[in-house]
Amino acid sequence: MPAGHEDPRHDQPPHGIARRLGPGLIAGAGNEDPGSVGTYAQVGAQFGFALAWTLLFTYPLLVAVQEISARIGRMTGNGIAANLQRFYPGWFTAVLVTLLVLANVVNLAADLGVMGEVLRLLLNAPALFWVCLLALAGVLFELLTSYARYVRTLRWSCVALVAYVVAAFVVDVPWGQLLHALVRPQLSETPQYLTAVVAALGTTISPYVFFWQAQQEAERARNAGSVAALTPAVPQARAEFTRIRFDTAAGMALSSLVALFIIITTASTLHVRGIESIQSAAQAAEALRAVAGRLTFLVFALGVLGAGLLALPALAGTAAYAISELLAGRSAGGIAPGSARIFRTALVAAAVLGCVLNLAPVNPMRALYWSAVLNALVAIPLMIAIMLLPRRSAEVAARLALPLGLRVLGWIAIVAMTLSVAGMFAAWLGA
Repeated sequence: MPAGHEDPRHDQPPHGIARRLGPGLIAGAGNEDPGSVGTYAQVGAQFGFALAWTLLFTYPLLVAVQEISARIGRMTGNGIAANLQRFYPGWFTAVLVTLLVLANVVNLAADLGVMGEVLRLLLNAPALFWVCLLALAGVLFELLTSYARYVRTLRWSCVALVAYVVAAFVVDVPWGQLLHALVRPQLSETPQYLTAVVAALGTTISPYVFFWQAQQEAERARNAGSVAALTPAVPQARAEFTRIRFDTAAGMALSSLVALFIIITTASTLHVRGIESIQSAAQAAEALRAVAGRLTFLVFALGVLGAGLLALPALAGTAAYAISELLAGRSAGGIAPGSARIFRTALVAAAVLGCVLNLAPVNPMRALYWSAVLNALVAIPLMIAIMLLPRRSAEVAARLALPLGLRVLGWIAIVAMTLSVAGMFAAWLGA
């Protein structure tokens, strides 16, 4: 939804469990974009089950970071970029947003390319045609759809990710080996292993998902007419915190399970046959057809398309939201004058760049792999800034009083990401 767009008051989320599943579920599903699918497929093909442990390790950390981000959006009525700009030096916010947009555009271009290749395999039409068509459809969907319909569509689209779970159950999986790898992981100090760990962490704990969930919480509050001051002392705050936690835990569980089943599928089919190099999610689907049959190929390919349709709004929308908040600033009501126009321009520009980059002779998997590493590097200062945000003013401290458990897990996530990146650089220098 473009910044500044207001929907009728009756266009609110439904009641019941559907009302509790929204930004967190959508953010978790959007985290499994075709680029992430390609990264996890490469990890499974190259290392088998050896890196499956990272998903168990990162799940509570991912939930904590995402819940903190969601609280920022809900309690302040603004996205992360607007809060960073208000309480940190302008250059710091500009650098983080620039790196975020760069990583997002690379991811968007690769995702469009992968979806185009999958549709070419399925329908035998030029991939570039599908790339342009998908980019246009994504822009129109985000600009023209009402908030409630937008959320309902993305929520139901999450069902497409079940395809990856199905794919794992139509191949022969050595479940005993998987369990052993999860319980007693075999660690390595090689540069390749440590780079893969950083890429996996950067794909799992990804900055654009922080921005996406926070912005969707702010949009949800604006749409419901409840963006006014909400502090922990307000009666409905406890109910909102409970909803955010449930929504976030469910969404990140979906994200982690899907990632795990992608690794399971490729490790059980490609790795055991010595196929250790995957250039994209589309190539992973094609390789699965050769070694595991057409049914596995079809299920995996449909999962790639479903994941892409969920991720396109997140990648393009997050970049556009961050740019609009950075350039238009912040108003008391959470919507700065001119932000909607900047949002639309940035959204279209991101889509066009995504299409243009598909004309460049760049290895898409290599670009995505290093984009995941870049995400890990960006995530460290961004998470530190988010964790220190409550200390920037008494107003923010009152709104963002975080429970001890969230603070502890948030800092553990920062330490884990920092140590993995430091280990990767140390291994490179020692190689």
